[in-house]
Amino acid sequence: MRRHHAVALAVLAALAVLAYLPVFQQPLIQDDYPNIEQARIFGPASGWPELLSNGVFRYRATFYVLTYWVDRVAGPGPAAFYALGLGLHILCVWLVYALGTWRLIGWRISAAAAAFFAVQEGHQEAVMWYSASSELLMFLFGVLSLLCWVRLVEKQGGWPWYAASLASFTAALLSKESAVVFAALLLLPLLGARAARRALLWWLPFAALAAGDQWLIYSARASSFRFHDGSFSLTAPFWITLPVSCARLFWVWGLLAVLILAVLRARQHRQLIRVAAMWIVVALLPYSFLTYMHRIPSRQTYLASLGLAWIVAAGFWALQARLRLHRSAVVAAVVAVVLASNVGYLWTRKRQAFAQRAAPVEALIALARRTNGPIYMRCYPDPAIIYPAALRMRTEMPDSMLIWDASRRAEAAAEFCWQRR
Repeated sequence: MRRHHAVALAVLAALAVLAYLPVFQQPLIQDDYPNIEQARIFGPASGWPELLSNGVFRYRATFYVLTYWVDRVAGPGPAAFYALGLGLHILCVWLVYALGTWRLIGWRISAAAAAFFAVQEGHQEAVMWYSASSELLMFLFGVLSLLCWVRLVEKQGGWPWYAASLASFTAALLSKESAVVFAALLLLPLLGARAARRALLWWLPFAALAAGDQWLIYSARASSFRFHDGSFSLTAPFWITLPVSCARLFWVWGLLAVLILAVLRARQHRQLIRVAAMWIVVALLPYSFLTYMHRIPSRQTYLASLGLAWIVAAGFWALQARLRLHRSAVVAAVVAVVLASNVGYLWTRKRQAFAQRAAPVEALIALARRTNGPIYMRCYPDPAIIYPAALRMRTEMPDSMLIWDASRRAEAAAEFCWQRR
């Protein structure tokens, strides 16, 4: 059995590497530069008091600490940061597989779900954009907490598992503000459980931690730019954003899986489908109060994609059971199409999209290296904080060489202007 699991883990890691190998050919992108510089302040142990007392950045503490150590050990080159992101994704994929210990899921579903989750392109931004790796960290610690919790609830473990679940939950809260949803997700294993009432008492500390975390976030709203930058609001039309985002998440593999399950009347998967649907809605809810668009960005669907992976896995095994061995070629063809379409999309369209996002900064760096003198920043698509940070990290030139004031334009040796195409 151990050998079987070892082989499965190796195959899952290989799938994740295959899907995201192109990431090593792209430079750092946009917010990566100021975030790495911020990590140099918050990441070392001497910066932890300032980090934990900051009402905004302490909710990304794990990100800043890891980023600091990668930067210190490997330097500011992009390869080490993308290696960390891919490594975190592989760990998350392994956790999806490990959830096979949950009786509701089982090893067959978890294996297929993990394989799909490894290559699924819908949540690619969390892996291909280093600054979005806080989503990976939240998933890693949150699902680890769930895994320990399941072992406790289903009486496969004792108090050490409970302590590990609480510790992992706390780490998730220090990875992303939206990690509070795990307090609700931990209730899913209690559905139909014999010891549900007793487990609710065990759950109360998680609820208290989540409530305290939200109170701290809300109490710091006056000084937190997240409450004032206009990107989200409690009055936003979540009733539009949530269903639209769910529909986009299901397209196309989730929809096909649901149709297969409905046509084949796979009743054995009904409870799993209900739990997966609740998982998706709860995971997407915190991001549904956007004000600038009616769909949730791909990076923020990473957690919800686990529910999608369960549904796709259920559809796959229902199809395999109906076709049986004499039509195994059809099942193999389905696997090949899913793999080729997702990996192909990541290697082509998404690779190009991230190259375009990095292009403005790359153009400025190239201009700075061939210019002997100040540069007037006439037009640029990204927040101004990104460009001086990139200049400091990528060149030996001081950021003072960038001129932002039009009245000093005559002092510039060159002019930079980049407009989105």
